[in-house]
Amino acid sequence: LVLMLLGVVVGAVFFLLGNEAEGYEVAGDILSVPKATNLFLAWNYILFGLAILSTLVFVCAGFVSTFNADKKKAITLLSVIIGFVLLFVVCWFLGSPEKIHIVGYDGTDNEGFWAQLSDMMIFITYVLLAGTIGTLVWGVVYTKLKK
Repeated sequence: LVLMLLGVVVGAVFFLLGNEAEGYEVAGDILSVPKATNLFLAWNYILFGLAILSTLVFVCAGFVSTFNADKKKAITLLSVIIGFVLLFVVCWFLGSPEKIHIVGYDGTDNEGFWAQLSDMMIFITYVLLAGTIGTLVWGVVYTKLKK
């Protein structure tokens, strides 16, 4: 509840505080930027870090409790965890560190590590989306065949 309340406050500040007095010129157009953009981005980085940390904690705790109760199920869970790690590694190497050309942006955050990380996240999203759709279709087919 505290995180949700803070999220609402940060979102309200972002949308209600207004824009910078001077906008940025991008491809001949003036781009207005909200004053609280850095706060909003920092809050999203914090939430992303907390999501990763809580996921790792719950996966490790689940593995330990499953290992204590049923070692065979724990091995299955460990194989799923290893599969996800391999998915991340494969998607990392599929990504390209080459510079991404963005109109009006002259910084260096669109090449190297960050470009490859962005590609990795896109590829992981594609794989997980395909897996979700495949699981839904298989579930329907399996249910129909079982009747």
